[in-house]
Amino acid sequence: MGMTGEQRRRVWRRAVIVWALVVVVASGLTLWVQDSMEPQGPYVGEQTKPDETPDLPPCPTPEEGLDVACAYVKAD
Repeated sequence: MGMTGEQRRRVWRRAVIVWALVVVVASGLTLWVQDSMEPQGPYVGEQTKPDETPDLPPCPTPEEGLDVACAYVKAD
């Protein structure tokens, strides 16, 4: 009436295989989600060299109908 030794081994073998597959898939998903949550880098400040002056956008001209004030500060 009960399971034979071979049937029990087959059930345990399948359970271990399923468990291993679940662990592999969950690990892959965890690494994928962690990578997608990190910011895309490097930032512009990290790309510039300290000796170089960064390219700054031009100030808008008053001819566009706006009162404009531009100020650029060099951070040392």
